[in-house]
Amino acid sequence: MSRVTEIRFVGYGVEDFDAERAFYADDWGLVEVAADADTAWFKTHGHDEHHVVRLHRSSSNCVEVIALAADSRADVDALQVRVAGAGCKLIHEARELTGPGGGYGFRFFSPDGLPFEVSCDVARGDRRDMQRWEGMPVKISHIVLHSPDHQAAVKFFVDVLGFRVSDWLGDFMCFLRCNSAHHRLAILPGPPCLNHVAYDMLTVDDMFRGASRLKKRGTDIRWGPGRHTAGNNTFSYFTTPGGFAVEYTSELDEVDFDAHVDQVHVPGPQVMDQWGTGVGGPQTMPHPHADPCLFRPAEL
Repeated sequence: MSRVTEIRFVGYGVEDFDAERAFYADDWGLVEVAADADTAWFKTHGHDEHHVVRLHRSSSNCVEVIALAADSRADVDALQVRVAGAGCKLIHEARELTGPGGGYGFRFFSPDGLPFEVSCDVARGDRRDMQRWEGMPVKISHIVLHSPDHQAAVKFFVDVLGFRVSDWLGDFMCFLRCNSAHHRLAILPGPPCLNHVAYDMLTVDDMFRGASRLKKRGTDIRWGPGRHTAGNNTFSYFTTPGGFAVEYTSELDEVDFDAHVDQVHVPGPQVMDQWGTGVGGPQTMPHPHADPCLFRPAEL
């Protein structure tokens, strides 16, 4: 069955374009690969995905696109048929993509109104082997979303886009995989919006080194450092100048995509943070509110 196989990038509309651009280039540890007066594209050092962040000057801070990968044009076409059959509104049908990296893909609004892209044949970028202690992201690890009907959202990603359930936290948070990573998406109850985007670090030492760099440049940890139970990954959460939550993580479990059996973790303080040493907590993260651009196509 055709399915999504990876995360590509997240495109943000941002009110203070210059501040957000400086944060990703100077603080977070990404590399700008293309830009014009109102838009900038960024990649990581350690992976060949053409770009993982797109920033676009906008009148509001919002999500303009969450881009996912499929393996072939036939898969893109098949997924478009399933998405349309599920009742989702297409932003545009599958076509040649004209932005940096190119490719072939379509865009649509999820049932909650968030904009998604599914693409293939995007140009690969440069990558290099990273070394311990660099403290910069290797690649996007996962994305967490809120949904007012999170059970229905899980069903959509599983039945339509081909994700599989890896674990649940109680009955309110579901972790979904699309490859051997324990999760590439997770879904929480709440108004339709992005919760956070996480980036893989080479080691837990790199997570701490990155956190140190951010602190010195004026961005302190909102929650962490700690280690989750579902996925067993370490975490430290921060916010960008525009208020978007971002995470440094490491050591996310690898699982067998076909054979992994999901389980339910009972919520508790040392389930969310097995170390029990992190500052803050979920309550210190940005309060979720409906994305202001739901069902509104981006300008690019």
